[in-house]
Amino acid sequence: MKRLWAPWRMQYIEEAAKQTEGCIFCEKPKQNRDEENYILLRGRYCYIMLNAFPYNNGHLMIAPYRHITQVEELTDEEAREFFQQLKLSLQALKKAMNPDGFNIGVNIGRPAGAGFDHLHIHVVPRWNGDTNFMPVLAETKVISEHLANTYRKLKQCLF
Repeated sequence: MKRLWAPWRMQYIEEAAKQTEGCIFCEKPKQNRDEENYILLRGRYCYIMLNAFPYNNGHLMIAPYRHITQVEELTDEEAREFFQQLKLSLQALKKAMNPDGFNIGVNIGRPAGAGFDHLHIHVVPRWNGDTNFMPVLAETKVISEHLANTYRKLKQCLF
């Protein structure tokens, strides 16, 4: 039997177990520990943060501060800022990481894959050839850069 050691997964498991009573998208911005929580940019209505458990390097999320679950619940001001931050995110990722493409998605409701019942959009940079044998055969994704390094690179591109 082969083993792939991934000790960082324990943090994910422990945090996921704690999340039954709270919402990370409501709690993280209130903590005012942006670097620790990987919050890249704060707007008036929405903010951008790195996903602490990414599908790929540079995987980030955009969320309104207000706890809502549906796109149509966004006010006009929130919607403008939500999608303006999407544009800023794409520009920063292109500048910092030079991806060949992106997956952009919103999971609404648990059946659609939403892990948190708080509206948010995922932005996942993709590169030609970034799918290799690990996800296909081992169901394992290799993230090649530490989140703190990705955070610093993207933070510089957003200002």
